[in-house]
Amino acid sequence: MDFDYLVFIGRFEPFHIGHAAVARHALSKAKKLIFLIGSADTPRSIRNPWTVAERSVMIRAALDDASDRLITLPLRDHLYNEAQWIATVQRKVNEAIREDGGSVDSRIGLIGQEKDASSYYLQEFPQWPLVDVRHTETLSATELRRYLFEAGKLDFHGGLLMLRSNVPAPVFEMLEAFRKNGGAFEQLLNEYRFIENYRAGWSAAPYAPTFVTTDAVVVHSGHVLLVRRRSEPGKGLWALPGGFLQQNETILTSCLRELREETRLKIPVPVLRGSIKNQHVFDHPDRSLRGRTITHAFHFDFPAGELPLVKGGDDADKARWFPVSEALEMGPQLYEDHLYILEFFLGRG
Repeated sequence: MDFDYLVFIGRFEPFHIGHAAVARHALSKAKKLIFLIGSADTPRSIRNPWTVAERSVMIRAALDDASDRLITLPLRDHLYNEAQWIATVQRKVNEAIREDGGSVDSRIGLIGQEKDASSYYLQEFPQWPLVDVRHTETLSATELRRYLFEAGKLDFHGGLLMLRSNVPAPVFEMLEAFRKNGGAFEQLLNEYRFIENYRAGWSAAPYAPTFVTTDAVVVHSGHVLLVRRRSEPGKGLWALPGGFLQQNETILTSCLRELREETRLKIPVPVLRGSIKNQHVFDHPDRSLRGRTITHAFHFDFPAGELPLVKGGDDADKARWFPVSEALEMGPQLYEDHLYILEFFLGRG
């Protein structure tokens, strides 16, 4: 064989016949295939409906006859730090090979398809020869997720036929079980309908809209202030206090208003203004399902003292102080890119 290990990076949401074809090709060229399953530290959403564990089961079920040659590992996103993401990939691969009993001389390659701009990452690892696979005729994972949510809870729907013909049979069985038996699907279905209606409301605009929001990272005595979202999207997830900029506001004024509305924080505005330690713009194109949304985040820092009382209000049904170390481990419970915003200001403990 050409390689001891080939590396296959993707989100696999869901694992479809195109993924399976690439994997089969990889297994014909390598002794072992390492799957790095992306978006590993994120909450369920209509873009990331399944956990890493669920996607790993999909992969192994679809490639059951070669399961002993597969290594499946979670891979965190690093939306605002490409170098850190590259380093994480390298570390994951090295650790996997070491745990598998491989050596520093193992022949390692990367497999994937340079189909469009989203495949740029395939060129980020020049130390690994690239096995560039041909295009496999299949619907994209994005299209398959759309068919899943359009089918909803119906037993007969054209979207189900498209799913059945574009994912391996064991994966389709898993999707059916997910669709029919889980409360998670119900919540995602509500989110899908909300996002579709939200986008439809802007469909007549002459240009695709760009939204501006603000977020507050309030740190007090080793704790950070979070709110639980009352409504879609992200209902029930914890988030930084924040919201949309109003027409008559400055960015900072908007941040302070949203902070006080959502948490009932009683710290006077002049004191809050004087406690600003840092600020930054977060603008990843895919950071929000609602559309192109750019947020301006402010870091307010109070090193010591008794934690002020807070109470959820407006769009938040609850407000609470979390130890910073705990908040930084809450990825699957945090809304949109708020984990990465916290990491930017606070590091990762």
